[in-house]
Amino acid sequence: MTELGIGIGWRPEIAEAVEGLTGVDWVEVVAENICADHLPDSLTRLRRRGVTVVPHGVSLGLGGADRPDPARLAALGEKAVALGAPLVTEHIAFVRAGGTLTASPALEAGHLLPVPRTRDALDVLCENVRIAQDALPVPLALENIAALISWPGEEMTEGRFLAELVERTGVRLLIDVANLHTNRVNRGEDPARALSELPVEAIAYVHVAGGVERDGVWHDTHAHPVPRPVLDVLADLASRVSPPGVLLERDDDFPPAEELAEELTVIRATVTGASVRRGAEAERPAGRPLLIGAGARVSGGPMPEALPDAPPVPARAGAPVRDGEAPGGEGAPQPSGAASGDEGARQRLGLAQASLLSALVAGTPVPEGFDSRRLGVQSRALAAKRAGVVAKVAPELPGILGREFRPAFLAYARSRPMSGGYRRDALDFVEHLLIAGRPEDPVAHRRLTRWWQDRSGNRPQGPAARLVRAARHALVGR
Repeated sequence: MTELGIGIGWRPEIAEAVEGLTGVDWVEVVAENICADHLPDSLTRLRRRGVTVVPHGVSLGLGGADRPDPARLAALGEKAVALGAPLVTEHIAFVRAGGTLTASPALEAGHLLPVPRTRDALDVLCENVRIAQDALPVPLALENIAALISWPGEEMTEGRFLAELVERTGVRLLIDVANLHTNRVNRGEDPARALSELPVEAIAYVHVAGGVERDGVWHDTHAHPVPRPVLDVLADLASRVSPPGVLLERDDDFPPAEELAEELTVIRATVTGASVRRGAEAERPAGRPLLIGAGARVSGGPMPEALPDAPPVPARAGAPVRDGEAPGGEGAPQPSGAASGDEGARQRLGLAQASLLSALVAGTPVPEGFDSRRLGVQSRALAAKRAGVVAKVAPELPGILGREFRPAFLAYARSRPMSGGYRRDALDFVEHLLIAGRPEDPVAHRRLTRWWQDRSGNRPQGPAARLVRAARHALVGR
């Protein structure tokens, strides 16, 4: 297992600050934000200083019903090689649904959505992970995600789901303690139970991040300071195992470098303190009472409830991949059950995910068993994120539209799901406005028309084309 140390998420907005921070052992970069053949100068300088850089993917959708896209896997692998990374990471999530498998419109979430903890979903996930492992040039680790919603009829806890995933594939884990806290608030799940059930020896590294609670819902914003409850979960994890790496994530509302440095100091102290306590307890003389929770004792009092044994980590999990050798082979975990080719599991999962995503982004009825209020919160959050990301990938649009940008985009998003990436979304949004004769201000309208023409290579549609497009939207919405 690669020892990483204490790190921070590299973002262009804080690149200079990250380079100036002392005590940063490594950084993580969102893989989709860089090109393998044209790395940012800041990352190149950090690599020359010996700072490890790990690419962190967000678009594979390994928890989705479809098999991983070979082009996305190839691109992620190329970035890992370009960065000299010891591993790559992704999420246990689905990010798109529909399409050929379900004979329904293809939809993009633009966000990480939770996978149902069912046997079908686990079988599909395991096969997708094996495909990714075989395609990538370095080991893969997967992250648990934060969720606002729960799937009805789940068959496993998060800890057991992760434990079986590791046991069947040998994949490493990226444990986000902020996400464990989020799931405690939003879904009533105990982080301590999750940590007790998962194989902590399989942890590649740990994420720490901030968020905010509104109306009883915890939003994993990555735009707020790390709160004490998240640090407490980190301390619990570090009291069980020494994590190879711990990383601070910050994606928005970036504070001064001094505040980032202070957060890193607190994180390091939290891990160090828990490690010291773990060592002291390991050296405790036999027979000495060990306090567990609120007054329970191992000796001389009630015994704590027995915890399930963590499954062993397969040999593959730590085995290096040699030149000319694909991951897997002799000794690697082998496919079993539905993961080895049961298309029925994929179709069942695909239909369920398409139904949920359609309710979230296209306004179709809420699937049976889901909390409609929570789905409403998630739906609004997805639309708000779309607006925010489009404003970043196309910063000219808020400049042209001013205060009209956000309400206009949210109104557009309510009836038009995202079917491609965010840049395509920006083009479709502008086309929608121009077809509707907006904005009314002639100067803004000319600027927006010019923006759209420069990027699409087309002219705004005439009356006949508008009717065809309107008909297509009507059919998709059925």
